[in-house]
Amino acid sequence: MKKISVVSPAYNEEGNLTPLVERVRAVFATLPQYDYEHIIIDNASTDGTVAELKQLASQDAHVKGIVNARNFGHIRSPHHAILEADGDAVVILLSDLQDPPELIADFVREWEMGWMAVVGVKTSSEESGLMYWIRSTYYRTIERLTSVRVLRHYTGFGLYDRRVIEEVKRFGDPYPYFRGQIAEIGLPTKLIEYGQKRRERGITKNNWYTLYDIAMLGITNLSKVPLRAVTFGGFVFAALSLFAGFLYLIAKLLFWNHFELGLAPTMIGLFFLGSVQLIAIGIIGEYVGSIHTFVQNRPLVTEKERINFDQP
Repeated sequence: MKKISVVSPAYNEEGNLTPLVERVRAVFATLPQYDYEHIIIDNASTDGTVAELKQLASQDAHVKGIVNARNFGHIRSPHHAILEADGDAVVILLSDLQDPPELIADFVREWEMGWMAVVGVKTSSEESGLMYWIRSTYYRTIERLTSVRVLRHYTGFGLYDRRVIEEVKRFGDPYPYFRGQIAEIGLPTKLIEYGQKRRERGITKNNWYTLYDIAMLGITNLSKVPLRAVTFGGFVFAALSLFAGFLYLIAKLLFWNHFELGLAPTMIGLFFLGSVQLIAIGIIGEYVGSIHTFVQNRPLVTEKERINFDQP
């Protein structure tokens, strides 16, 4: 009997875990030929999420829990649970129920047909239209910056064969960009379209900083184009400055008694070049920060306790 591991990261998801577990259980009731485990990793929630998790685990041996010692962030915590799963396939399913657990049955069917990865891609979302447009623009930008296949509106929701998970383990990245790893691995991937629902309970844990963090992580992990663009931009602006300098010199020589440089062009030029330099330093800093994180090689998380992992 094949085993499927379902991994659900959670942080302050009190009230969502019970319907999540029930809907996953209902899916596998229609798949009796498979064994399954549902690993919920709690990232040091401050509400009743852990108590709800323990209650669910006491009632169902399929439910397993990992409780982190502190909040290790939205990148490291889910990845740790993925690496701890031991199923023949691993399903990533967030705890907010915006992604439908019922798609797991479709994922399994396509997996059995030979696909190494079966992932869900959003064709619509009940989030704000502005946010959806920003995401679409970001994915188009990434496509132009990298040579690997980038899936638009793919959040990680999907099923991954054990071979894919073993390849992911080989990266050894202490701050991993999972979607980028899947793109880099390049094994055959089946896309299943779905419409993402609005969160029913609680509030989203993503803010502008976390979204920016994911965006920059995707760029620095998949492409060196921004670094090359900084160098190329430096040459371009140097040439433009030299050209403008020659124009001013010629104008001054021709109209010596009437032409004045003025303060405004000088100030505008200084502020413009200063802004370009700050952007360039920021881009380089993102890459240096990625290198620094990788060199530190810290563990993904520190576990406070495990729940039900000793149950058969």
